[in-house]
Amino acid sequence: MAQLRLEEVTKVFGKVVAVKNFSLDVRDGEFIILVGPSGCGKTTTLRSIAGLEEVTSGEIYIGDRLVNDVPPKNRDIAMVFQNYALYPHMDVYRNMSFGLRLRKVPKDEIDKIVKRTAELLGIRELLDRKPKELSGGQRQRVALGRAIVRNPKVFLFDEPLSNLDAKLRIAMRAELLDLHQRLKTTTVYVTHDQLEAMTMGDRIVVMNEGLIQQVDDPQKVYDHPVNKYVAGFIGSPSMNFIDCALVKKNGNVYAKTKGMNLKIPQDKTKIAEKYINKEVTLGIRPEHISDATSKKSYEPGTTFKAHVWVVEPLGSEKLAHIKNEDDTLVARLEPYVQLKSGDTAEFVVNMNLAHIFDRETEETIF
Repeated sequence: MAQLRLEEVTKVFGKVVAVKNFSLDVRDGEFIILVGPSGCGKTTTLRSIAGLEEVTSGEIYIGDRLVNDVPPKNRDIAMVFQNYALYPHMDVYRNMSFGLRLRKVPKDEIDKIVKRTAELLGIRELLDRKPKELSGGQRQRVALGRAIVRNPKVFLFDEPLSNLDAKLRIAMRAELLDLHQRLKTTTVYVTHDQLEAMTMGDRIVVMNEGLIQQVDDPQKVYDHPVNKYVAGFIGSPSMNFIDCALVKKNGNVYAKTKGMNLKIPQDKTKIAEKYINKEVTLGIRPEHISDATSKKSYEPGTTFKAHVWVVEPLGSEKLAHIKNEDDTLVARLEPYVQLKSGDTAEFVVNMNLAHIFDRETEETIF
């Protein structure tokens, strides 16, 4: 195990800056997630750590060792790819032992390591099968096993679950977390799936256009996004954004639009007053919008009326797509709420958990 450190790493392809000034300290044994949309630079960063891409500038350290000029095979890392990359002509045992055989590890030691790892992953009975005889989940375990037997300082995962079906992905997420808790190996995991990021990472690194937007533990990123981009990317359904103006009336500050006049909480009034009569963006997560009839009580100045456009029953909850003047929002409601398409209803916003963003910079005001 080892620390991993990237200092001002930049990678340029021709005129395209794929990664820009990327600095990150990954603690020994930490499970860290790089998350962002396609093309944001997360896989390029991972490949740079692995040595599969030569960085344009900056430094990469594994432990105390600068590895910029160290070839991939000597970096003491193990990488699990999206497509598993198993050798089709080899059985599971030979796939898992391939790297050890290249390193001239004694046969009896290889046998012990492979069988112990197969036991750990629950694939002991599959050792004599070829990849074509395995399911997607089994192939993924073999790919993991091939990485684990090397006992590397750092694990690198490049969207390893994206080829699995939804049910198997959930199961494999839990297995990967359990595995990490047992092995305690420093891990960098790339995904575009914010749900994977939220559920698996000790910390998550949100990226966009080659730049780090925010690094923090998942709940803090969710509750306290640093800007509008992070707020909209993390969370499903994503945060509702409403262009509005902040106005002051009778000592209170309100977020005002054509169809809404929502009161800013008292503890945030001083910050809000700096933006009086300025255009800002109000951010409200779907779970912070409720049907007024389902609430026993609520703060004055936190309601608005809207037309119900579409209702999606999901069993444990309902998603209501609602229209208020020029704005369309999504509300996550309790399953028993009796609303249907075409209704006009009153909704309540938990303004204590709402966010305000600067319209020009898109930075979070609060």
